[in-house]
Amino acid sequence: MALPQQSHVEYSYADYISWDDQERWELINGEAWAMSPAPSRLHQAVSARIFYALFDHFKDKNCEVYAAPFDVRLSDSPDTKEADDTEITTIVQPDISVICDRKKLDDRGCIGAPELVIEILSPSTAAKDLKVKRVLYEQHGVKEYWLLHPTDRIAMLYTLNQGGEYGKAQILDCNDVLTSEQFEQLRIELTSVFIDE
Repeated sequence: MALPQQSHVEYSYADYISWDDQERWELINGEAWAMSPAPSRLHQAVSARIFYALFDHFKDKNCEVYAAPFDVRLSDSPDTKEADDTEITTIVQPDISVICDRKKLDDRGCIGAPELVIEILSPSTAAKDLKVKRVLYEQHGVKEYWLLHPTDRIAMLYTLNQGGEYGKAQILDCNDVLTSEQFEQLRIELTSVFIDE
C-alpha cells in the first residue's frame, strides 16, 4: 500500500476519509499506519468467539459491541465531540470495541474512548498493539484493554487505576475464566474463545 500523497506530514481525519476505500489505515498522532492484509483464520475464529460472548452479555444492556472495521476517533481536545475533522489525528480500528455512552456513537463510528477495547494479536501487529496502542488507550482513558494471543492462547487484561494508568497486566491462560473489573457480571470462559489450531 502506498501512503496517500499529502503536502504535510501529520494527517488528520479529514485526510483519512479522503483516502481509497479499498485500503485500510489507522492514524496514531497524525502518523499513518497501514493495516495488515486479511487476518489469519485463527485470528478471525478468536475474534468471532469473543465478539459473540460480549454481544450476548450486552444484548439487554446499554452498551454496544462493534467489530472491525469500525473507526474510533480519539482527540486531545477536552471535548472530543466538538473537535472538527482536521483536529482529530488519531483514528484506530480495534478488533472489538464496547461503547456504553451512546452519545459517542455516530454514523462514522465512535468519537471518544470506548469503555473496553480488545485487540487480537498477530505477528504483523503485535508490537503496535502491545506498545503503541497500550499507551494510546491509556492516555485516552479506555477503561479496559484486553489483548488476546490466539497462538499462545493467553489473554492480557489492562485496567485503568485511579491514577489513570494501566499498571501491570493480568495474565490468563486458556483454562481461566475472564472477568472484568468494570463489568461485574461479565464472565467469559476462555476455553470457549481459544481454539486448537
